[in-house]
Amino acid sequence: VQLQASGGGLVQDGGSLRLSCRSSGIIFDVNTLSWYRQSPGKQRELVASITREGFTSYSDSVKGRFIIFRDKSSVNLQMYLQMTSLKPADTAVYYCNVEQRPPGGRDYWGQGTLVTVSS
Repeated sequence: VQLQASGGGLVQDGGSLRLSCRSSGIIFDVNTLSWYRQSPGKQRELVASITREGFTSYSDSVKGRFIIFRDKSSVNLQMYLQMTSLKPADTAVYYCNVEQRPPGGRDYWGQGTLVTVSS
């Protein structure tokens, strides 16, 4: 099973984008869905997460501007990151991540989608 992230692009300061992440097959025992991002020269950072129960959490830098959600009606996993009021500091490659339940679960990663916010 692979994850495919999409939706990145070039947007102006204050603009919006919606990132999507879809799995190529069924992933069982999903624990947490997350979006990470990595800017040039920086470590990958956690942006937003949603648990199997639906609880969400966000980094302070995106709280109030980004929303993570999933489409539970689909057999294959579909998750999204709605981004609003984008800033140049949000420029990064965004990665989706699926964590299976422990013990023995694994992490799945998407290939990344580039978001560029121009000032």
